[in-house]
Amino acid sequence: MSQQPATSTSAGAARLAYVNLFARDIVALSGFYAALFGFEEVLAHRSPIYRCLNAGGIELGFNDYKAYALLDLAPRQPEPDRLAPVSAYFTIELSSIEAIAQTAARATSLGGRLVKAPYATYYNAWQAVLSDPEGNVFRINHRIGPRTPFEQTGLSF
Repeated sequence: MSQQPATSTSAGAARLAYVNLFARDIVALSGFYAALFGFEEVLAHRSPIYRCLNAGGIELGFNDYKAYALLDLAPRQPEPDRLAPVSAYFTIELSSIEAIAQTAARATSLGGRLVKAPYATYYNAWQAVLSDPEGNVFRINHRIGPRTPFEQTGLSF
């Protein structure tokens, strides 16, 4: 795997700009993340089917299920009473090990669910796996020190 910088485009280096979640209730779900992490809404992006939070340089968006049709993804829309499968998740970096425990507890008090309790990872981080009130999975993470190269962990998968 290359350690080269991101591919440049005519407009400059490529970067991740938006992460979007489909939501049954865009107001409630964006409110969960705003309350949990203190992210502020980007009011200029608000529409009847979209809410957006400033997540520290990346916009965290919430699309109403009507966006499945708008994006030609209607065949992939989950049934109303079923959770969507986990095909991607994002990670929020926090400032300390204590912040992981505090944020996990706060997430559950706001209607989220603790999927995996805080633990030490093999790559030298402390993290927890959670799901939001609509079942979308995310992680909270605190890097303890330099990333441990996998070859040095003694693990095999």
